Amino acid sequence: MTVLPSVAVVILNWNGKAFLERFLPSVCASRYGNLEIYLADNASTDDSVAFVAASFPGVKIIRNPTNSGFAGGYNEALQHVEADIYVLLNQDVEVEPDWITPVVEQMQADAQIAACQPKLRAYHDRDSFEYAGAAGGWMDILGYTFCRGRILYTTETDKGQYDNPQDIFWATGAALFIRSSCFREVGGFDPYFFAHMEEVDLCWRLQRAGYRISICPAATVYHVGGGSLPQGNPRKLYLNFRNNLIMLKKNLHPGEQWIILTQRHVLDLMAAVKSLVSGKPRDMMAIFRAYRDYYRWRRKEGKTTAEAFPRKRLYDLQGVFHGIMIWRYYFLNKRTFSTLWHPKKK
Repeated sequence: MTVLPSVAVVILNWNGKAFLERFLPSVCASRYGNLEIYLADNASTDDSVAFVAASFPGVKIIRNPTNSGFAGGYNEALQHVEADIYVLLNQDVEVEPDWITPVVEQMQADAQIAACQPKLRAYHDRDSFEYAGAAGGWMDILGYTFCRGRILYTTETDKGQYDNPQDIFWATGAALFIRSSCFREVGGFDPYFFAHMEEVDLCWRLQRAGYRISICPAATVYHVGGGSLPQGNPRKLYLNFRNNLIMLKKNLHPGEQWIILTQRHVLDLMAAVKSLVSGKPRDMMAIFRAYRDYYRWRRKEGKTTAEAFPRKRLYDLQGVFHGIMIWRYYFLNKRTFSTLWHPKKK
């Protein structure tokens, strides 16, 4: 008799009682034969922990001493979790009863798959893909991230066009399945990131270690999105720009760094100017702060960042678009994943 891999669903919480009231019942109704559910609390100041303890006694609770963000919070919590596969699940995600089994089966069929995600649809528009992960994360040759089903702020309706399992560059942190052994092997999340881009950096390091990242379209979850920081928040913009730059510096092959980072600096300066011209000076300042802190990181942390795995050129990794996504989006009007490669049909 085949023993099911043990799975631990770990929900990182910070003052999320309203989300937990709405979505934790669906998680507890998950049908999988070797499952434990954890609430990892990041020093919440509301009564969400007391609510879960009273209403869901089967959920194990881990109390982190401080709020160290998504990256540090999970690093701390997962030290107290034993399972073959971790499922890192946002507190604002609704799941279907059989969402776990297809993903686990896909991972078990290929030991090189270190991480995998289900399809992410929008909770408030259930036929549409959701921004944070859609049908799997990709990256272009300059390090801009996007998804099958979501290019920048354009999301597609899910019509089954991405229902083929395939390798991707990164799997969303909103519903991330990852082998616990692989998570530990590459050192978990980079705590410096705090939040945003940490799962992309993790998946990049997994690929550098020789593993693959995959999408399982047979499973679907529904994500509210923006539960902690909504789109358009200058703090979110700051973290995305800063962490993306750090990720590139950490993971790019030395032969790629100068040309890619130079182009990014020019394009990011253009984005800052556009923000100012568009009447969004706070966004401009967020980009400038991101660069200030990126260079601070390079002086203090960058020289000591561990490089345990070989740096591979972007062209050699899975889930990389060998072009510039923002050029095709803004100047060639390629607004969907499939049209990045193919001309529009008349």
